[in-house]
Amino acid sequence: MLKHLVNLLKGEVTGRVESGFPERVLNLCAEYGIVFWDLSWESQVAFTFTMTRRDWKRLRRLSRRIDCDMAAVRWKGTPFFLGRIRRRYGLWVTLGVCTAALFMGSFFIWDFEIEGNETVSQQDILRALDKFGVGFGTYGFSVDSSQLRNDILLEIPELSYIAVNVRGCRAYVQVRERVPAPEIVSKREPGNTVAAKDALVTAVQPWDGEKMVLPGTTVKEGQLLISGVMQDHVSGVRYLRGMGKVYGRTWYHLQCRVPLTVQEKAYTGTEKVRRAVLVGKNRWNFYFGSSILGDTCDKITSWNKWELPGGVALPVTGVTETLRFFELVERQRSEQEALALAEEVLDARLAGYLDGGEILSREIGSEVADGCLVVTLSAECQEQIGRFIQSP
Repeated sequence: MLKHLVNLLKGEVTGRVESGFPERVLNLCAEYGIVFWDLSWESQVAFTFTMTRRDWKRLRRLSRRIDCDMAAVRWKGTPFFLGRIRRRYGLWVTLGVCTAALFMGSFFIWDFEIEGNETVSQQDILRALDKFGVGFGTYGFSVDSSQLRNDILLEIPELSYIAVNVRGCRAYVQVRERVPAPEIVSKREPGNTVAAKDALVTAVQPWDGEKMVLPGTTVKEGQLLISGVMQDHVSGVRYLRGMGKVYGRTWYHLQCRVPLTVQEKAYTGTEKVRRAVLVGKNRWNFYFGSSILGDTCDKITSWNKWELPGGVALPVTGVTETLRFFELVERQRSEQEALALAEEVLDARLAGYLDGGEILSREIGSEVADGCLVVTLSAECQEQIGRFIQSP
């Protein structure tokens, strides 16, 4: 394969030789080391073969010693291609302009690569960069990384570090997100621990304060569990933090209604493809009509960033939109399918209420009413029910 590419760069010529003694031509090639390939005999006195452009010229000069007719029947490769277009001055001017444009465009930013962000979105980072003068088409040598870092950190407080390095026409943005500092608890500020919900207390672990309930006690939401006010005969009244953990058994009764008749998409098989090009921040559509679509089709959009060989980014992005049309049809949902969907919803809701608690037992009940499956979840749980409140 590599040898074939090299021959194409040099230029290949397929020649035809006709002579009463054609073997003389082959002996001439062997004598002077002329390499050829694809030898094909047409008759006893004529054959065709292929060699490089340079060897063909050389063989033409040497063949004057012998009686033969040589003619080129096919040629291909870079020298012949350039020879055909050497007088197309408009093409050479266009090529020169494009080369100059690519050279000048390499000094501007046409692409961004962001690394290290998890909670802060790339859109927020790009908007902040654009606000401080670094966007698509910005002159790369005008970027002041130190000043830009200070401005971005003030604009996005969730970041603790940002670095912008411009290499060619691409800006590499590396960020580190700020780790939130833990809440500082002051033991000098008094407070109390109260019940966050109705429960049956199973364990009390006071850290600082006096417990006001015992295991086996039923408490209501807002009831005092651990008091931050203590009184003894030695020091009198003391105001403490009143912190601790209180565990209790809780009960939940959750309900969910799932319709048994549902509308689903039925694709008609009709698809429509629309294309557009983003040049910088400008969009050029290659279709007619509005981009506002109805409610009877899905739009799947894909973006293709244009790059030159070697990874050189261009300020051009191809956009392909595939429209898939559908119709809404009614379908009867089975009770088993509706029950599974309701259980998933109720379990997620229960997990949000527990906040790390444990489910001791659960029961599921269901009945059909008014075209819906009514599902009821009854659960007994074990969780931490204490909530600290600061004293006024």
